[in-house]
Amino acid sequence: MEDNSKGYWSATLGLLGKILVIWFLVSFGAGILFAPLLNGISLGGYPLGFWFAHQGSIYVFIALIFYYGHAMGKIDRQFDVHED
Repeated sequence: MEDNSKGYWSATLGLLGKILVIWFLVSFGAGILFAPLLNGISLGGYPLGFWFAHQGSIYVFIALIFYYGHAMGKIDRQFDVHED
């Protein structure tokens, strides 16, 4: 039981780490740090850095929520702690 719970939390924290890295890169990276580089590309008539800062990051965050729910469901089933 102890090994199973350590594996479960290891998988859960690994997933959270990956999601937080993507969240940081999209919100802080694309919206602030890489904005001057991305502004050379247009999306819908707006510079891409501006688009990420105002709309694109929200779309990515929503996608991350759905991905997290799906991935946690798989982890729960893998370690047999899922809800029926």
